[in-house]
Formats: sequence, C-alpha cells, structure tokens
Amino acid sequence: MRLALHLAAAALAGGAAATAPLAAQPARDLARAVRTWHEPRQAQIVRELAGLLAIPNLASDSVNIRRNADTLVAMLTRRGFAARRLENGPHPPAVFGERRTPGAARTVVFYMHYDGQPVTPAQWTTPPWQPVLRTRTLEAGGQPMPIPATGRVDGEARLYARSASDDKSPIIALLAALDALDALGRRPSVNLKVFLDGEEEAGSEHVRPLLERHRDLFAADAWLFGDGPVHQSRAPQLVFGVRGVIGAELTVYGPLRALHSGHYGNWAPNPAMRLATLLAAMRSDDGEIRIPGFMDDVRPITAAERAAVARVPDVDAALRRELGLAATEANDAPSPLRIMLPSLDVRGLRSGGTGAEAANAIPTEATASLSFRLVPDQSPARVRTLVEDFLRSQGWHLVPPGGATLAERLAHPKLATLAWGDGYPALRTSLDAPVSRALAAVATEALGQPPVLMPTLGGSLPMHDFADVLRVPLIVVPIVNHDNRQHAADENLRLQNLWDGIELYAAIVARLGAAWPATPLP
Repeated sequence: MRLALHLAAAALAGGAAATAPLAAQPARDLARAVRTWHEPRQAQIVRELAGLLAIPNLASDSVNIRRNADTLVAMLTRRGFAARRLENGPHPPAVFGERRTPGAARTVVFYMHYDGQPVTPAQWTTPPWQPVLRTRTLEAGGQPMPIPATGRVDGEARLYARSASDDKSPIIALLAALDALDALGRRPSVNLKVFLDGEEEAGSEHVRPLLERHRDLFAADAWLFGDGPVHQSRAPQLVFGVRGVIGAELTVYGPLRALHSGHYGNWAPNPAMRLATLLAAMRSDDGEIRIPGFMDDVRPITAAERAAVARVPDVDAALRRELGLAATEANDAPSPLRIMLPSLDVRGLRSGGTGAEAANAIPTEATASLSFRLVPDQSPARVRTLVEDFLRSQGWHLVPPGGATLAERLAHPKLATLAWGDGYPALRTSLDAPVSRALAAVATEALGQPPVLMPTLGGSLPMHDFADVLRVPLIVVPIVNHDNRQHAADENLRLQNLWDGIELYAAIVARLGAAWPATPLP
C-alpha cells in the first residue's frame, strides 16, 4: 500500500501544461464518470463487438481478414483517427490509426490483434462466428439471451465467439473508452496510435518487415499491448515481460530394426531407456536445468520485481486443488517467481507402443519434443549451443535430421539428432522505468487499489521484434477474464471485464500523459 501511495503521489506530482485540466480530475472520479456514460450504452457496445466477432478472422482467409481490416478502419475513423490498412504483400494487413492531441508531450501506441485461432466447429456449442450472449457460463448452465437493444447488460453474462476475448474485445474497450472521453469533453493526455495485427495467431511472422518499413510511423514513447487475461484472482494486472522460447525434437537411435526384448534385452541398447536417462541428466525433479552454463546469462531478478511478486495474490493452493496436485516443483515456490526463471519441459515422448499396442521389443529410436522457456538476456542461439555441447559431453554424436548412416552407427555408440525450431528471446520492461511507475499510478487511482504488477508472463509472445526495431518500453495491459477458453472451443468474454476495461483504458488515455514525467523519477 505504501508503494501504491508513493506511485499515486508521483503521478499527481507530474503533469504537463497541456493536460492541466485533466490533472485536476482524479482518475477514480473519471472512472465513475466513464461508468455513468457506458452503463446506459452497454447494449450498443456489445452489439458493436458482436458485429465485429461475426466476421471470420483466420489469417489464412484473405477475403475475410481484409473485411475485418476495412471494418476496423471505419470504426477508427468514426473516432477521429486517421486510419488505414498497412498492406504487407500477400500477408494479412495491419491496421494503423493515429489521433493527435494538441500540446501532448507523449505518444503511446496501443497494440491489439484482430485475427483469431483456427477452429473446429464441431467442438463448439454454437458456431464460432455466430456470437451468442448467455446469462452465465456454459458450465454454470448459462442460457442464450438476446442482446438488448438499449440499456445495461449484466456483467456476469458471457459472450461466446472466436476472439471474444482474444483479442477483439480490447479493441472495442479502447474505442468505447474514447467515445466516453469525447462525450465527457475530456481530451486524451497523449497522442494516440493503434496497431492492429492481422496475423498474431499465425505467429506474426511477417510483422518485423512491416515495423522496419514503417519505423517512423510507429515512433512513440511506449507501446501498450491489450492482449492476454487478468490475474486468476480476477484482479486487474499490468504485465511487464514475457518469456522467450525455443523448441527442439531430440531423437536417439538404437538398432536398425526392432529386436525381441528377450533375446536381445540387456545386450542391444534400448533408445527409450537411453533417452530417459539423458532427459534426467538435463533436468532435475525440481525443475533445475543441469546443462552447464545454462543459467549464466540469466538476468538477476531485481528488488522491485521481487517486491511485486510478493504482492501477487496467492492462487497456488487453489490451483493445486483444481489440478489435483499434492505439491509443485521447487518446494512449492510461488508460481510468479518460478516463471521468472528459465524452464525445460517435455512436450511429448514417442517410442514403441503402450497398452494394447505394446510389444516385447527393443525399439529402433526414441524421440522427445522439448520446449525451453527463456528469460531476459538468454538467446535462442546460445541455448542451442549449450544444449548441443552438453549432449556431446555426455558422449552423444550428433547427426543431421533424417537419421544416421551405417558408417556413423558403427563408429559411434551413442547417436542423436536435434532438430531445432525457430525461437525468440524474452522481454522484460523495468518496473522502475518512469512509464511503468506512471502506468501503475494511473491504474491504482482508477481502480481504487493497486493492480497486480506481474514482472513477466509464463507464456511466450514474439514481442522481441517490437522491442528490437522500435527501442521503446513495452507493457501488457490485459482486461479479459482468465477463464475465457482462449485458443479453445467456446471462447468467451465475461462482460464485466469489458466494462472494467473501458474504465481502465479511459483512465490511461486521459491521465497517463499527466502522470508520466519528462525526466526519470528519482
């Protein structure tokens, strides 16, 4: 609480002449005014979101992805943005919009994506691009209900459709926040830009050339990413980093043909057993990565980050009960602290057969699919080198993907292949950065209590391209519910998260410029 008061005081002590009228209006009062505006208009807001959700949005569907882009350009234009599609060859276009504020000293870019994950319609209760409003969750017996023509909509109602949470609702939340500020006569405190990605769920593979080509267009003091969920406790959170990732398929080889385990067991090397032994050498039961040098590049956790982790609501016990776990790794260290460290996980194992498919035979090979989650200052290239050096130190001879030749089999007793996937490094913005402290202060004012300050997400996002090209702070400001079935069938949005998101985004737009000093805070 002392930190929250310090942040709020720092924010109120900041300010710029261009936003002086806003500085006198506390963010909490502004949030109430925004709520008074949106409550009688909630039905219209849901209808606008439902209309956007009704447009199929797979990145591979070039016709509909451009329908989405054109719809978003029109929606931005209605809010005073100079908006357009940014074509990217045959790839999905991005949507860019800019709305300047006279006298504003700061420029902020809001990032969201408008494409969605692929769907298997048969797995959905209702068609994925046919938005359905339900009284509650499906699990709680929620029943379909019509979207009202006007008035309030219950915050516990759920809107079901692909991208209802990930990631079209944050777009609508930002636009509704601007509608509210305009109606209330309160101008933004920053110059606003928006970047709406059309292929995030396809890996944003072609975004970097777009960023490099339009570097001047994207110039800003910070980027705010409206992606991901709030904390599992339902508390709002600000996220300052994401882990990097690199994957590999590790295959070890045994005999050229499967062998009778009675005749040849304990004589012919069993690749499944050897793979199990190798994996145990790479990682301990408590998650420690035993590869020499792996932790050398890990950036130390700062005092501010440790303090933030200590204030994160503790949901570990509830999660253990939900997941049926008597204990977790590393002597039950809290999950927010664990995800600030690198990890090695086995995504899958394949060798021989089990159950009815099991045979008394020594298999010819065994494969493990590996995932390395990385933290700041680790690089995928360095991880690859360390892993390969470790295998060699354990006596393994590495051969290219595709298998070993007979000559190699006869010359080397331990043969393996590592087929690496593409990877990317982690990103973490300092909690002590002026924009981080200003954003936390504004959110604290608007919410009436400090948000969860999460130094990093456990998952990985390809935000490194944005950081590498643009060289500005990147912070995630999520608003959607944590139980949204993201990437799965029956994706949904809890409407209260939308209402709360409108108020939070309005406060950020209206107050961040005043709270963000031009020089670093002491």
